[in-house]
Amino acid sequence: MADRGGSGEAAAAGAAAAPVPGLNPTLGWRERLRAGLAGTGASLWFVTGLGLLYALRIPLRLCENLAAVTVFLNSLTPKFYVALTGTSSLISGLIFIFEWWYFHKHGTSFIEQVSVRHLQPLMGGTESSISEPGSPSRNRESETSRQNLSECKVWRNPLNLFRGAEYRSCATAYVLLAEEEATTIVDAEKLFKQALKAGETIYRQSQQCQHQSPQHEAQLRRDTNVLVYIKRRLAMCARKLGRIREAVKIMRDLMKEFPPLTMLNIHENLLESLLELQAYADVQAVLAKYDDIGLPKSAAICYTAALLKTRTVSEKFSLETASRRGLSTAEINAVEAIHRAVEFNPHVPKYLLEMKSLILPPEHILKRGDSEAIAYAFFHLQHWKRIEGALNLLQCTWEGTFRMIPHPLEKGHLFYPYPSCTEMADRELLPTFHHVSVYPKKELPLFIHFTAGFCSSTAMIAILTHQFPEIMGIFAKTMLGLWRPQPWASSGFEENTQDLKSEDLGLSSG
Repeated sequence: MADRGGSGEAAAAGAAAAPVPGLNPTLGWRERLRAGLAGTGASLWFVTGLGLLYALRIPLRLCENLAAVTVFLNSLTPKFYVALTGTSSLISGLIFIFEWWYFHKHGTSFIEQVSVRHLQPLMGGTESSISEPGSPSRNRESETSRQNLSECKVWRNPLNLFRGAEYRSCATAYVLLAEEEATTIVDAEKLFKQALKAGETIYRQSQQCQHQSPQHEAQLRRDTNVLVYIKRRLAMCARKLGRIREAVKIMRDLMKEFPPLTMLNIHENLLESLLELQAYADVQAVLAKYDDIGLPKSAAICYTAALLKTRTVSEKFSLETASRRGLSTAEINAVEAIHRAVEFNPHVPKYLLEMKSLILPPEHILKRGDSEAIAYAFFHLQHWKRIEGALNLLQCTWEGTFRMIPHPLEKGHLFYPYPSCTEMADRELLPTFHHVSVYPKKELPLFIHFTAGFCSSTAMIAILTHQFPEIMGIFAKTMLGLWRPQPWASSGFEENTQDLKSEDLGLSSG
């Protein structure tokens, strides 16, 4: 059964796909007419311009003026064409460099952005200009924006130890000291234990007063979150100090005592600790409970499930043998688990395979983003290396995921389509020196290809005209003859090119 990335993503996509009550999803004939007129505005202007030129061809003496322009072009020397093509190559090269820099910095084309913002309204308007408040198109845009916001929700990194408490009470004051002032894990653990004493006292007081008023109920929820936060941090301290079984016990007790608080992702900390103990049966039991279609997914869940299935076949896996005899059922299950994990977060494999350098994980992460991939690989790479052949199987199969995902990404395969807003959020979460991984790879804008081609072609024409003026003169004569085969143009060009050789020798010597 297809996974759908958890209830958060399912709710967001469901809200976007649901029709708005009370509104007809189809446009009326007036809206369709206005949209059609706006879309054909540029074509109408073009046809009107051609008609005016044809009607005014005699008063404006277009034929005579065109003939005069042709004579003038024929009278130009090769020096002019060398200067012209060289200047064009230089200018287009500068535009190309600027476009490339702007695209890598902002992720869009500068010329395209200017065209869309300033020229398109003048040539027929934009879609937003015909969308009125309350119209179906405006409602669809608002639904899409709400879906994008929900897809790009930033989560606290569950494996991060320091930072992240608000100053609300004595317990949170100790938490703040532990996360901001402590220089070692041992010092942080001492402060967290003091915070635990204060937090338990406040929690018991809140329990006794919870039914007095809604404010007391809210205070109990707040104190519960603080207490769970402190205990979880103590478990992380024990994990960092090597007391892994103690950390596992604290996490299990928390999950039994406060089962509704799954949004804190304590099970992800438990998975990592159990992998360190190599208690793979316990890891499978945790996955059986939390790798469910109705619960939010994460890279830790998806890649841990893939690791467990890879563990059963990776030691004896050989690409040559598999290609010759085919994959067994266990190998197919392992490959499918890897494909599922890669579809959820395609940035992880490059860090696990050490194709990209790791950095310290950030305090907050974006699910399915590069920040989550860094956090997962930073803490779980050792578990993949511990299982012989696991990274080899991952390397042989992970790129096959992208052949199953529809392109363009209008829909997903096992999860909802990959959100398009992860790049900007990851750039805010990660340091500036880190090269953010982007999926899907953005294609270079048309204007970058155009300026690069124009710069290269004009530079080549300038060099050829400078080195081989006679051949280029014959080529130009042929092209002009094909463009407008008039007798006077050919004779004028012959008269002008009689002294080409002497001119060219003077140019070459200069």
